Amino acid sequence: MHNPTLTHDAANDLWWRSAVIYQVYIRSFADGDGDGTGDIAGLRSRLPYLADLGVDAIWINPWYPSPLADGGYDVSDFRGIHPTYGTLDEARKLITEAHELGLRVILDIVPNHTSDQHAWFQEALAAPPGSPERDRFIFREGRGENGGEPPNDWYAAFGGPTWTRTPDGQWYLHLFAPEQPDLNWDNDEVRAEFESILRFWFDLGVDGFRIDVAHGMVKDPALPDLGLTEFSVIAGEGQDNHPHWDRDGVHDIYRSWRAIADSYPDPRVFVAEAHVRPGRMPDYLRADELHTAFNFDFLKCALEADRLREVIDRTITDLATVGAPATWVLSNHDETRHVTRYGRAHTGVTNPARDQGHPTDLALGTRRARAAALLMLALPGGAYVYQGEELGLYEVEDLPESALQDPTWERSGHTVRGRDGCRVPLPWTGDTPPFGFGTFVSATPWLPQPDDWKSYTAEANRADPTSMLHLYRSALRLRRTNSGLRSEEFRWLAGPPGTLLFERDNALRCAVNLTDRPIPLPDTWVPLLASGPLNKDGTLPPDTTVLLHLDRLTD
Repeated sequence: MHNPTLTHDAANDLWWRSAVIYQVYIRSFADGDGDGTGDIAGLRSRLPYLADLGVDAIWINPWYPSPLADGGYDVSDFRGIHPTYGTLDEARKLITEAHELGLRVILDIVPNHTSDQHAWFQEALAAPPGSPERDRFIFREGRGENGGEPPNDWYAAFGGPTWTRTPDGQWYLHLFAPEQPDLNWDNDEVRAEFESILRFWFDLGVDGFRIDVAHGMVKDPALPDLGLTEFSVIAGEGQDNHPHWDRDGVHDIYRSWRAIADSYPDPRVFVAEAHVRPGRMPDYLRADELHTAFNFDFLKCALEADRLREVIDRTITDLATVGAPATWVLSNHDETRHVTRYGRAHTGVTNPARDQGHPTDLALGTRRARAAALLMLALPGGAYVYQGEELGLYEVEDLPESALQDPTWERSGHTVRGRDGCRVPLPWTGDTPPFGFGTFVSATPWLPQPDDWKSYTAEANRADPTSMLHLYRSALRLRRTNSGLRSEEFRWLAGPPGTLLFERDNALRCAVNLTDRPIPLPDTWVPLLASGPLNKDGTLPPDTTVLLHLDRLTD
């Protein structure tokens, strides 16, 4: 069991440098009131499970009041709790109970946009062009005859144009859905409001924030055309001065946020969701800006030794220039679960529209997922675990069309199924849906669960000593107890082609075999933990990772 250790001391203030943080997609984690939707009551009831798993913190996807046009990333009140999830009083109790179990709590903040139901945007629609209310957002006159054409040619993330016209003829900008109007970060009132929001939650005891679209917010006031035929996800590949991604102005915002975080006696932390051009990530992680950032290069990397080594190398080397730790992540609420990805012919993240419906070998994907998980947890820095990956869950790719709720499905004209397949509610106990997800057996989860998840429940995982859950618990226990895994030391060692071999300290090594044949392991080194059974002759099978420690008896 986790030792409750939320004490304030210098070493503990750096907890975030090596933390393993568990992502809670709250709608799908656990349902405490039996309505089929996850909530704070359900999360509170499962906190002992998370403490027993051995993670250091939880990150909760947006739980604020929202019309849920984009799964809660369309926020109508940044200081409240969605009634479906509970109350502010329940949130306070959750934070207290998590801290008592030694778990820190990180929330999501969505600073690029609000919901179109947010009071500010409703005030903007009711106010005339040029008013202070409209200046909080990005309103512009249209082009062409009678201003009937959008102000520029930008595309929205979920498909379609990035502008919507209001009844009085002006247009407002939304880089995502029309229900998510972009804020104007050149407006002092916007900046002051978010600083106040940070303080509100920090004062309640929240330990940090994950920043949604951290590379957004600041736009070129000229709003020039991009000349692209689709949304540019990464910050302007080959474009040094992208008009709405990764602009230098975001760093002033983060310096002010860092000053607020550091003003608390136990400093609070930030993690950036930032898609940026190569070499730009360290700018976000300077000592007076954000603490860490998601490593999307690692998540999206194909499970191939040369590519993984290049990503690991570049991550550690780049971030060392600003003294920031790496983070590692295999899955999240926006990407196909890695058990499914790794069971395909191409194991990286590519185009979901192309992937969906392509066959996946779940046995192979699971074996590779186990190897990748142990690799991730053996690397220096922090790591993120997406709920359910510790149970071995796969992507649900055959959800009925009538169940799909991701805005991508509608906005793509029913051509891209979207992200619902990785958001299916967790299976906890029993042999039939809803697998203990809710407190009442009759409650139908908001997304349907596959019948064969009966062998993936937390209960079934606990009963099987060779399960994915036992692998994660063992690896996380080692991270807490092994000095080599707690250090920031890291050295590559020579190994056969198609393998990764590295040393964390003089007594701890990690070997990863991504070839199609067994490989020998170093003499005088003894297996500490392996992602799968080793061969009887002591060799490392394909698609397997092993942690090794030096056998002192042979010295």
